[in-house]
Amino acid sequence: MKQRFGRVRAVLTVWAACGALIGAALAGGASANAAPDTVRRAEAVPVAPGVEYGEFRVAVPRGTVHGHLLTVDLTDPRVSVDLLYPDAVGARAPVSQLAAVRGAVGAVNGDFFNITETQHPGVEATGAPVGPAVASGRQLKGAVPDGQRFGPAMPPGASTEDVIGVGYDHRARLDRLTLRGAALTAQGPLSLRGLNQYALPVDGIGAYTARWGPASRVRATCGTDTDRAAPCSAETAEVTVRHGRVTAMSEQPGANGVPAGSVVLVGREEGARQLRRLDLGEPVSISHRLVGQGRVPLRFAVGGFPIVRDDQPVDGLDPVAAAVRTSAGIGDGGRVLYLMALDGTAGEPGLTVRELADLMGRLGARDAVDLDGGGSSTLVTRAPYGQDVIVRNHPSGGAERPVPNALGVFSFG
Repeated sequence: MKQRFGRVRAVLTVWAACGALIGAALAGGASANAAPDTVRRAEAVPVAPGVEYGEFRVAVPRGTVHGHLLTVDLTDPRVSVDLLYPDAVGARAPVSQLAAVRGAVGAVNGDFFNITETQHPGVEATGAPVGPAVASGRQLKGAVPDGQRFGPAMPPGASTEDVIGVGYDHRARLDRLTLRGAALTAQGPLSLRGLNQYALPVDGIGAYTARWGPASRVRATCGTDTDRAAPCSAETAEVTVRHGRVTAMSEQPGANGVPAGSVVLVGREEGARQLRRLDLGEPVSISHRLVGQGRVPLRFAVGGFPIVRDDQPVDGLDPVAAAVRTSAGIGDGGRVLYLMALDGTAGEPGLTVRELADLMGRLGARDAVDLDGGGSSTLVTRAPYGQDVIVRNHPSGGAERPVPNALGVFSFG
């Protein structure tokens, strides 16, 4: 295991010594084949057993980008990766705070999220992430409909169900997590189309548990499967199930938290009509799970859309819009995890999503996802073998933006 990680470190040292890896020089980053011109790396330093931090600079036609990279050896038995979140799906906190509370040795911000609601006056943004989330084996939430996604346009074939995660086999992989669930009633099963999500499919029913937190559930019935800005549904219903029986019914989604031991079912259109057929006191049994495509269940997962698969950039990536970016990549058959965030200092040229894919490949990733960028991009580590959490990059807003989740790295040795 040490030899494998040593080979990775040796490659990084060679890159730093050589000074550059040469790619195709392309004007303005507007070509579909856009790629960073050169990558120059400083010597990586250990943060904790199995975890290294380093900086790099990459030349693009618009200037030079400054980036920060965590390299994680998943073969080291002292190392693990998990989702950091502020104890509620619909809540936010800075990455440094999330890392400090959990004792992570490093972290980067995670999924895109419901940050604003300018299209729906009077409706509060929930702060909840877009994609599925799994923390310490607990399945926290499902994916919103593709058309309800926040963030840059997804390439063809991508889905809000796409995730990067680490399985119980201690190997990282890309996967797609689909919700399977039902509310079993005396009148028959009602299919669940959502779990702790800020948006539900048209005609759907979603389940909200205590893990959702105090955020309002009104936003769940706004927009459509293809248009995030569409008006909120005029036909909604909410049913509270506590200890297996219906205890409350309402025409409108609530704005209060869900007590432990209860599940709130929210329906829109046909889903609302189905919920209205239930009676107070009626027994209801609710079950749900996220089903992946891999053979080994994911112990940790966070949403993000794939930009590199099998060592090749995904087709259809945006080659024009440059921004501060965050990414997570996988190398060496799932044994190495790369967590990267760009610097947001004023004047930094940023990267297009196509350039980001090329960069992650050059850094060693055979598979990679795009995570939330812009003002959210944050990479933190503990001081080498110390306790203080250090924000390594410069967030573009001048200070950390509170985010709903982060990828946290742990090392116990």
